[in-house]
Amino acid sequence: MAQPSAPGPSVSPALPAARPNLYNCEGCEAVGERRATTLAATVDLAGPDEPGERMILTGRVLTADGSAPAAGVVIYAHHTNHDGLYANGSNESMWSRRHGRLRGWARTGADGRYTFNTIKPAPYPDRTMPAHVHLFVGEPGRPPYYIDDVVFEGEFGVTAAYRKACELRGGDGVVRLGRTPDGILLAQRDIRLETHPA
Repeated sequence: MAQPSAPGPSVSPALPAARPNLYNCEGCEAVGERRATTLAATVDLAGPDEPGERMILTGRVLTADGSAPAAGVVIYAHHTNHDGLYANGSNESMWSRRHGRLRGWARTGADGRYTFNTIKPAPYPDRTMPAHVHLFVGEPGRPPYYIDDVVFEGEFGVTAAYRKACELRGGDGVVRLGRTPDGILLAQRDIRLETHPA
C-alpha cells in the first residue's frame, strides 16, 4: 500500500516584477496633500447637490502578492464632472486647480477597504478618452504612484484596443457597473499593490 506523501514546502505567491518607471508620475504629489492619519476609509467626493448620477466606487487594497489586505494605504481619486470637465478646483494647490473639485483621499483600514461616494464621470467633451476615474496610491514610507484608471465595461471607448494598451498597474481597472439595493451605481475596483523597485 502506498504511503501518503509528505507535504511539500509551502509556496509563497509570486510577486510581479517591479516596474522601473513606477514612480514616474504626473500628479502624484497630490497624494501627500492630506496627512494620512487624518483620513477615513470612506469619503464623499461629490456633495449631495452635485449634478450627475450617484456612484459608489469601492474595493479592497491587497498586498503585492495578493495574499492579504493592505492597511494604511492612501488612495487619491479625481475625475471629471457630468460634463466631462475637471471643473471648479480651488486655489489650494496646483493639483486642486487641475484636478477640479471632484477629488479626495481615502485611507484603508485593517480590512484594506476604501470607498468613494461620488457621481459617475463623463467622457471628455472631445471624446478622446472613455469616462474614467484617476487613482493614485500612497503606501506608508514609499513614493506614490498611479494605477490604471477605473473605466466602465461596455461603455464608449472601452474597446479591445483600449484593453490591450492597459498596463494593469494595480490590477485591471476595467469594471462592470452594478447597482446597490437602493439603485445607486456601484463600481468595484480591487487594487493589488505594485512591487517596488530595489
